[in-house]
Amino acid sequence: MFCDPPANNVHNLKLENASMTRIAITAGQYRFVAEPHPDAPETVEAFLKLLPYRQKVIHVRWSGEGCWIPLGEFKLGVDFENHTSHPSVGDVLFYPGGYSETEIIFAYGSCCFASKMGQLAGNHFLTVVEGKEQLRPLGTKVLWEGAQDILFELLE
Repeated sequence: MFCDPPANNVHNLKLENASMTRIAITAGQYRFVAEPHPDAPETVEAFLKLLPYRQKVIHVRWSGEGCWIPLGEFKLGVDFENHTSHPSVGDVLFYPGGYSETEIIFAYGSCCFASKMGQLAGNHFLTVVEGKEQLRPLGTKVLWEGAQDILFELLE
């Protein structure tokens, strides 16, 4: 219900190749390039199997300057690894659920990951390495204009 089925055969992508993997993220009119974080191998491997991944991104409610993708009861099949409550600008976190719904969050400014239940920690699994200067304009657009389409795909 929350994600499109994979359209290409990235199921066989092994983690040893993930260090060379780059992911294009297109959100609204903005384009970013992210790289997998080596300290979150299970999250990276599971997320790569979803690519290309289409969703809607909205502004966070309790976390500060960030955008998120609410995923409800979706299960990626991973537990906590390389988790943090304080993402830096360009960090992309996956929260596997528990106290709050499953979600993906990324910071465009000062951010402390939280929900109405309190502070949360998410797996830092991607880092934006190109286009960081566009994160704040995206965050402002999402804040004032609402949900934007977002697409994660392998960069060839």
